[in-house]
Amino acid sequence: MKLVSAQVKNFRCILDSNVVEIGKTTCLVGKNESGKTAFLKALEGLRSVAPDYIQYDKTKNYPRRYLADYDSRHEGNEAEVLRTIWELEESDKDVLKKEFGEEALTGNRITISKSYEDKTSTWDVPVDHSAVLRQLITRFNLSDADAVPIKGAEDTQSAASQLAAVAEPTKAQSDMLAAINEYRDSDASLMAVDVLDEKTPKFLYFSHYDRMSGKVSVDQLNDDKSQDRIKEDDQIFLDFLKYAGTTLDELTNAAQFEDMNAKCEAAANRITDQIFEYWTQNDQLGIEVRFGEGNPGDEPPFNSGPVARARVRNNIHRVSVDFSERSAGFIWFFSFLVKFAQIPKERGNVIILLDEPGLTLHGTAQKDLLRYFKEELEPNHQLIYSTHSPFMVPADNLASVRTVEDVVHRDQTGRWRSEGTKVRSDVLTTDPQTNFPVFGAMGFEVTQGLIIARDTLLVEGPSDILYLQVFSAKLKSLERTHLNPKWAICPSGGIDKVLPFVRLFYGNDLNTVVLTDFERGQKRKLDALYKSKLLDEERIILATDIAGQEEADVEDFFTPDLFAELLNSAYGLTGEYELTAEKLVSAGDSTQRLVKKAEAYFGLLPDGFPLFGHYEPALYLLRNPDLLDAQTAAVENTLAKFEEAFRRIARYA
Repeated sequence: MKLVSAQVKNFRCILDSNVVEIGKTTCLVGKNESGKTAFLKALEGLRSVAPDYIQYDKTKNYPRRYLADYDSRHEGNEAEVLRTIWELEESDKDVLKKEFGEEALTGNRITISKSYEDKTSTWDVPVDHSAVLRQLITRFNLSDADAVPIKGAEDTQSAASQLAAVAEPTKAQSDMLAAINEYRDSDASLMAVDVLDEKTPKFLYFSHYDRMSGKVSVDQLNDDKSQDRIKEDDQIFLDFLKYAGTTLDELTNAAQFEDMNAKCEAAANRITDQIFEYWTQNDQLGIEVRFGEGNPGDEPPFNSGPVARARVRNNIHRVSVDFSERSAGFIWFFSFLVKFAQIPKERGNVIILLDEPGLTLHGTAQKDLLRYFKEELEPNHQLIYSTHSPFMVPADNLASVRTVEDVVHRDQTGRWRSEGTKVRSDVLTTDPQTNFPVFGAMGFEVTQGLIIARDTLLVEGPSDILYLQVFSAKLKSLERTHLNPKWAICPSGGIDKVLPFVRLFYGNDLNTVVLTDFERGQKRKLDALYKSKLLDEERIILATDIAGQEEADVEDFFTPDLFAELLNSAYGLTGEYELTAEKLVSAGDSTQRLVKKAEAYFGLLPDGFPLFGHYEPALYLLRNPDLLDAQTAAVENTLAKFEEAFRRIARYA
């Protein structure tokens, strides 16, 4: 099963988090004390792999300012803490269909929730009891006469009660009753829960990230094993040996030096290849595994008996040092990869919750960690992690980012009041400190693109980037001309910013194309760009050339009908304020540009309506690309204009 949404209520600083969509990877971004940890701990409390995980205790975890009013706020019931929605995968549905029949399952999603003081969770599985009874009647070949006692039964429990009351049951009736009695409390819904419970992932939470020790005393380890007290750093060392393809017992039992040495070298080569696939800070390092007797001068317990050691060799400086003497970032990264490599084998089907991973890592090492998440963890697990580092925000997948903010406002008396922690998919929150990591990530990506990307497509602003990405993806799915992924799309800020950009990077031999908005007052700026001779005129693609009008933005590639539909959806315009193509075209009579017309229309709306912005509609379309699935003339005409822009850009790919 796959977790698709979660809503936390009444837990620590969270009164109501909102319904939070959960993807394959979900990144929680927020400043310190915003409630990120509370959200993760609430998830863990639903079903954790840890035996000592946090239980929902209202004395400890219910929002303290309302604890005295607990009973009145919840009318004598226990407050719900977590409500989750899970999507059934084909294997889950197959198991239920095998047990209850093809028609018994009425939906693809189930709900699992949990309240304070509940030792177990509450499940809502879409099972049709009538279909289950029909399947059982068919399965056990009940005749019409045999089925008479259960004719009015609404579910398996009532059917079991009625069958049990039959004085002289037939074999078919007895067999059906025996089958129903195998269900927990003779309830098909509870049977469905028991079947799915084994297939539902549990949560694995990490906030403390242990570091591997550089050496292990075999005698001390054996003593710790006998008393069931192996230290976590020693356990990671054992995991490290497994990851490298050997074990401590295998090294200890090697009969000859060459045999033992071969195993050490093989382990060293394997772990070096695997670890440094993701550690790009220094590619001149290598891992060495050594096994031998402790020397008398070493500190106890490494001064006697067999000792296994991990060392890191620097091939440039031609020196090796004990693993524990490397940088804190390297030790953390190495230990993390070793530990998490064992999760699929030891923990099985889990959803991984990581609280602030990678804080000791350099920014580019954090990007390496994101790559590890995507390539190694995502294929096997859903991942939810929190961060306040811009380098841990996936700038190429902003749809996976959720902002976490403790929302406060002043009441009528001027006192600050908290609405509690809110988790939102809109990365443009009102608190600049909350979305700072998001903007930092975007800025980093833009800077990287400006400096290292040879093929650069300059556009006006961030909204243009989103529109081009969405329409390119749609056209690609239709096997039509789309944007070559080699292009790094960078916002330039307009025609007047293009010339300084080109001059700045002129010596870098960049392959640059410009797709820019244009209005009549910019003709002098355009002429200056042409006269500079730094770019061929054909490489400067004006939106007016694609839109077929004297002034145009990228938004003018849309037909008025489709752009009005997008604005209605993005801003929730309904009823008398719903925007139509006619209203849009008639607004702002002095301009041809759709964005200016939209600004004029929004300016006439009553107080309380949002102001129009370039970015919000583009972000909405990025998250809801199915708007382009409609087979209408409006969609086709808009696709055709974006396709024409991509054709012109492709001439220079």
